[in-house]
Order: sequence, then structure tokens, then C-alpha cells
Amino acid sequence: MGHIFKFHTDVDTDQIIASQYLLFPTIDEMKVHTFESLDPDFASRVKPGDFVVAAENFGCGSSREQAPSVLKALGVKAVIAKSFARIFYRNAINIGLPVIVCRDLYDHVSDEDEMELSLTDGIAKANGQEYVCTKLPAYMQNILDQGGLIASLNTEAE
Repeated sequence: MGHIFKFHTDVDTDQIIASQYLLFPTIDEMKVHTFESLDPDFASRVKPGDFVVAAENFGCGSSREQAPSVLKALGVKAVIAKSFARIFYRNAINIGLPVIVCRDLYDHVSDEDEMELSLTDGIAKANGQEYVCTKLPAYMQNILDQGGLIASLNTEAE
């Protein structure tokens, strides 16, 4: 069970982590600036196991792996959106952050609502309702279970 942090349509990677923070040498130094322009207190309020819920086209803009990386570093369990920018979606899977398409959830939840998510069943539960989400294919779930694409490839190489 985690809390929802709700964001709008077309959240771009610069809103997730602004370009000036990409100069910091580590994700840990960057993560405190996550969503700074949209919610200045996000990094201090989000807890491990919480969720980011968004409308259409989450993660649009420039291709920066740091955008999903700061969310994962803050303990975000998953990002659930109506749709994702393709490059953000792939970057998230590559670093081991679950990204789930759920068309109906956004319109029925509010910021700070509690939610449960079953990745294996593709079901989100919030406010006494169940929402059917896209289930990840087994190979993608396997990549996530191993911590991302690089970790998965390293495991296969051993």
C-alpha cells in the first residue's frame, strides 16, 4: 500500500529532473530535485512504495535515463499513466522502474489517495475500486525482477 502523487498530461523529463541537475555526479544528489518545478516538496514527501500517477504522454521530451532513475532512487514503486513517451518507457524498464499503462485510474484518484498494485495481475486498487492495467510481458517482468536490463544481462553473463 502506497500513496499516490498525481501529475497532469505531458509531464516532460525536464519537469521530472531539470537539466541543471544533470551536472550533479550522482543520482542521490539529483533525486532531491525531482519534480521541483511541479511539486517542490515531492522529494521530501514521497516514501518508498508510493506511486506516481499521471495522464497522457508521461516522460515526453529529451531522452534522459536520470528521469526514471531519480524516481526509482526515491523509492517510487511504479509509475502508472494513461500513456508514456516511448523513450521514457524503455529507460524505465532498462533501470528497473515499473511503468504501467492504466487508462481509467487517473480519472478516479486524487493526490495522496492510497493504492495497491499487483504487477503480476495487472490490477490497481484505490478507493474501493479495482482498475485493470496492462500486464507486463513475462520477459519484461523478468528484467524488472532482476533490477533492470543491465542487471539482467549481467546475470545472464555469469
